[in-house]
Amino acid sequence: MKCVTLRDVEYLSFSLAKKLMSFNEPIPDFSTRFPNALESCLAVPFQVLSQGPLYKGLISKAAVLFYLMIKNHPFQNGNKRIAMTTLFVFLYFNKKWLKVDTKELYNFAMWVAQSNSKFKDETVKATEKFLKAYLVSA
Repeated sequence: MKCVTLRDVEYLSFSLAKKLMSFNEPIPDFSTRFPNALESCLAVPFQVLSQGPLYKGLISKAAVLFYLMIKNHPFQNGNKRIAMTTLFVFLYFNKKWLKVDTKELYNFAMWVAQSNSKFKDETVKATEKFLKAYLVSA
């Protein structure tokens, strides 16, 4: 399974966004991200314990990646947008895609952002269910 790297996020969410964005939304420099927060978000889905992977399978890894990218706020601005972009890149790297209405995905990202962190496991499970509903082959 192919993971998303720090370099991928920097290119897709910052360099490419600055080049292609058509609206006037400030994008802080990539170096202003909060130290180690992004690195943690990208690493957690691939953690392995003695009994095996902590998150098994593509959907489980994608769900926790999406959740952490939103809830851990690795950036000063744009965490939900970057989480959605990172999710799509991760799925694409692994020959999958989401066939979902843009507004529905945005609303779901807002729901995750507003969720109570005490219910992380439940929110990640709901994210898995959401992904399963819209996952298609790329």
